[in-house]
Amino acid sequence: MLWGIHSHLVSLVFLGLMSFIFICLSLVSLNSGLSHVIEWDIISLHSSSIVVTLVYDWISTLFLGAVLFISCMVMYYSGDYMHGDKSYNRFMYLVLAFVLSMGALIISPNLISILLGWDGLGLISYVLVIYYQNEKSANAGMLTVLSNRVGDVGILLSISLLFALGGWNFIFSSEYLGDNFLLLKVLVCVAAMTKSAQIPFSAWLPAAMAAPTPVSALVHSSTLVTAGVYILIRFSGSLEGSFIQAFLLIVSCLTMFMAGLGANFEFDLKKIIALSTLSQLGVMMSILSLGFIDLAFFHLLTHALFKALLFMCAGMVIHSVKEYQDIRNMGSLVVCMPFTSVCMNLANLALCGMPFLAGFYSKDLILEVAFMSEINFLSFILYSLATGLTVCYTFRLVFYSLSSMCNMSSMMFVSEDYSMMMSGIMALSIGAVIGGSSLAWIVFPESYMICLSVLFKVLALLVSGVGALIGYIVNMVSVSYNPKVLESYSYVVFMGSMWFMPILSTLSLSRLSLNWGGSFFKVGDKGWSEYFGGEGSFFSLVFSSGYLQFSQENMVMTYMKSFLVWIIIVFFIFM
Repeated sequence: MLWGIHSHLVSLVFLGLMSFIFICLSLVSLNSGLSHVIEWDIISLHSSSIVVTLVYDWISTLFLGAVLFISCMVMYYSGDYMHGDKSYNRFMYLVLAFVLSMGALIISPNLISILLGWDGLGLISYVLVIYYQNEKSANAGMLTVLSNRVGDVGILLSISLLFALGGWNFIFSSEYLGDNFLLLKVLVCVAAMTKSAQIPFSAWLPAAMAAPTPVSALVHSSTLVTAGVYILIRFSGSLEGSFIQAFLLIVSCLTMFMAGLGANFEFDLKKIIALSTLSQLGVMMSILSLGFIDLAFFHLLTHALFKALLFMCAGMVIHSVKEYQDIRNMGSLVVCMPFTSVCMNLANLALCGMPFLAGFYSKDLILEVAFMSEINFLSFILYSLATGLTVCYTFRLVFYSLSSMCNMSSMMFVSEDYSMMMSGIMALSIGAVIGGSSLAWIVFPESYMICLSVLFKVLALLVSGVGALIGYIVNMVSVSYNPKVLESYSYVVFMGSMWFMPILSTLSLSRLSLNWGGSFFKVGDKGWSEYFGGEGSFFSLVFSSGYLQFSQENMVMTYMKSFLVWIIIVFFIFM
């Protein structure tokens, strides 16, 4: 609380005003075609200068405006969601620091200054994931921070390699990075893959759901997971014509297919939405690898609007049903939470690409441009299957949580009596409806020319319809009957556990080192080093001090014998 005013009200006014200012700046920049760059020269070392650079072009200002708009809604929403929490102020300050780190990353075209925002995102995300301070949160936070440290190392090594150009302003020099800077491009690509959770770094994203739901709404819509896509958009000029594009296409297509498949076997409400985020990140990365950076940026903005809405609706549901997250324990929420159900369906339909909602303008255009591009058959199949799987798990979620029979113990306390949460959801619902068309008019003054056959033109709608039928009818049947196809435990676990990615990212990496460490500890610290070291020295000293004590006891015979021995020794010495 600042000057007697609650943090969520301060955030609503300040971040909302800043969002409006940056969106207006982006419109001015788009209209004039100008970009503004501000530089502070800190250190000049030989031919290189360390400078803090800020760039204000239409991409950075529009993205920053969207981030600030979603952040102000999320922090206002947190006023109800986190009400009564003993660490409420600490939570709000952490979220505000998270937003500031994302802002520093967005407006920095310099690899050294971008490191402040990049590392700030990783550090504060770890603190927010472990916010509830239990074992599950600690494990999820450790997986999150260690996965992101791989990308941090990539950025640090990129800084050292970019030194050869005499500066670190990659936004101006990315087009001049030839084949001799191949390692630099690979490192930046790996850093982006870790932040945006592409295979094989996908396990941390669902695990980060241990954080409070407002954090999930912010992290998985417009901040942490989009940082990798954003930095690749800035580096896109250097990736054209390299094998990295083909590699990124296959990896991103596999990621969105794996995420869609895993979401159809998941029962945790927040993890289903997290896997849908992973699938959409794969869509952004794939179209980026084909060279269409404007489409990737367009989908980045529209996805941020409806995904934040989806998480906030999920938070309202979880908050109302007294912290249940298993969708099998829900059902018939449309009866007692009609407004939340409408907004949740709105976000789900936007995610599926329902015509004239926010997701339709970007996702349908991406699919048509991808089908028109020179992609291989595997990528085409993965695009089509991932589109169908997205609709499939969306309708499965709608069936289990909203329209199926009530599986809750009591519906007496389920309500929507949270005015601040409802206000945030309402604002983002408007964005999920008109955001896509508004951004399409702004970003694309000239429309894309799409030339496809009728089959390819209706393919996206066709696979979406089939996915919707499968997602609703199969799950409706599986509630009453036990399908034989799901009795094979091994492949169900394989598909539902993200292709064993969490196990491969944790146990497979740590088991060997832990076993070796245990053996060294057993043989070394508790074995020979103990025998010859601490305990061995102790027993030797005790044993020898026993003789010394015996010799020093008050006995005349012992003194006489020792005196005789010393006389004999002295006699032989001075002979």
